[in-house]
Amino acid sequence: MAEPVALAALAVEAAVGWPAWLYARIGHPVGAFARLIAICERRWNRPEASARRRRLLGVLTVALLLLVAVGAGLTIEAVAAHSSFGWLVLVIAAVPGLAQHSLYVHVRPVAAALGRGDLAGARTAVSYIVGRDTARLDASGVARAAIESLAESFCDGIVAPLFWLLVGGLPGLWAYKAINTADSLIGHREPRWRAFGWAAARTDDLLNLLPARLSGVLLCLAGAGGWRTLWRDAGKHASPNAGWPEAAMAGALGLRLAGPIAYDDVVADKPWIGEGREEATAPDISRALALYVRACGLLWILAGGIAWLR
Repeated sequence: MAEPVALAALAVEAAVGWPAWLYARIGHPVGAFARLIAICERRWNRPEASARRRRLLGVLTVALLLLVAVGAGLTIEAVAAHSSFGWLVLVIAAVPGLAQHSLYVHVRPVAAALGRGDLAGARTAVSYIVGRDTARLDASGVARAAIESLAESFCDGIVAPLFWLLVGGLPGLWAYKAINTADSLIGHREPRWRAFGWAAARTDDLLNLLPARLSGVLLCLAGAGGWRTLWRDAGKHASPNAGWPEAAMAGALGLRLAGPIAYDDVVADKPWIGEGREEATAPDISRALALYVRACGLLWILAGGIAWLR
């Protein structure tokens, strides 16, 4: 049942996403995870506590998140099993776990602003999708940031949730979303989160292990190239997973991505990924979006093929 549900959810999400009017009224399911994480972090991540205690409480936070996410998924599946429209219930419950539409509409304004020479507007637009400092980025830096975020989010926002939906149904999908949300909020190396967020970061690494590599392969297939850069540069990223889609995107587009990045006014001297042009432009973002759309199409084919085979 997960396979046709996954294909239908991909189609619905691509068409309508998570509408703004719906978000304004009920928010987004990921927001519930974020609130639970914030409560745990505020109560348990006390600076006066030892690193060992904070790490244990971080593990407890991850366990609590998984309990909530898996429990919600199992409950919805149980309700669907006793409903005449159970498949529709499952599709509706799976749609907000995917982000094809949302990612596209967040990256496109960056290209549009750069295309009309509005660097300030492009910096603002890209600040919504990246965690780095954007106020001092030049036009090329903004374009690279948008393309890098598109590549990494192709895994985090589409491939990985779909993978875990196919593997574990709704419980698998929402368990992944809970952990990925925790990683984005507390899975950092700064002193405040290093111990408490350790479990979230390591669990997210584990859950993305296969999807990240699949993402890189899909981007290379969609771009008809980039394999050499994928195999050579995927390991250059600080993350064990993010380098795969990023290296594939860099190779397919003939660009250099990553490199030195500023976070909170501190420059991290990260290695470059790719051996093409460093000067990315608005048309390069448009090319990256076209590549992204083709890669999403390959995912549709993959989900449909699995459904047909089963």
